[in-house]
Amino acid sequence: MALFTSSTQQVPTAAAVPRHVAIILDGNGRWARKRFMPRFSGHAKGVEMVRENVRSCLERGVEFLTLFAFSSENWRRPSEEVSLLLQLFIKALEQEVDKLDRNGVRLRIIGDLSRFDQRLQELIVAAEARTAANTRLHLTIAANYGGRWDIMQAVNAMLNAQPAKRSGWTEADLESFLSMNFAPEPDLFIRTGGEERISNFLLWQLAYTELYFTRTLWPDFDRAHFDVAIASYQKRERRFGRTSAQLAGDDSDA
Repeated sequence: MALFTSSTQQVPTAAAVPRHVAIILDGNGRWARKRFMPRFSGHAKGVEMVRENVRSCLERGVEFLTLFAFSSENWRRPSEEVSLLLQLFIKALEQEVDKLDRNGVRLRIIGDLSRFDQRLQELIVAAEARTAANTRLHLTIAANYGGRWDIMQAVNAMLNAQPAKRSGWTEADLESFLSMNFAPEPDLFIRTGGEERISNFLLWQLAYTELYFTRTLWPDFDRAHFDVAIASYQKRERRFGRTSAQLAGDDSDA
């Protein structure tokens, strides 16, 4: 069974500070190009901004932070850039896990990890094991991840778990096999870089998430920009299918 409330089945609790923030980290290459630097410099600067946003979440009481770092479609990029991105991923795991552990951050990596080389897979396993007992912040990195892939792998796992069952499946049956089954649905989705789409990210989980798009490039998305996104979220009326009057305690126009 699912561990958290489904927004299409029950009304989740909405708090002033989002419990779960999901971010697409977009704009690293453009940030570097504007400064006449190689694209890799933008990706390296983007890692620094991951650190800052982790600190922002820790300071503000966000419990879950999920970052879309490398999509299943990003393999279409030039092979040299993909190789450099994977090297940066390895370096980040080698250098950052101790800091995450000291700060009570649990790290998970979701996606189809089978395509990564053995060294990277070993580092992922070790990082997840090292931080498994931490509960202050749940940091999830989506790498070689796609929302459609996630739903399909969950369907296959669900059917394999009960091969004799032919009908009567529920949302809860499927949710327990999704990659993010350990987390509540995101309250706030942020995409940096100016694009206004979700790009195959958390397709199942974003059903009632508040969406925030900004032209700020990811390497510039510091604590002040994060606070602007939180302030925008706090102005939203999270109805989950209900009326404004119901939220105010008056059902007369429901």
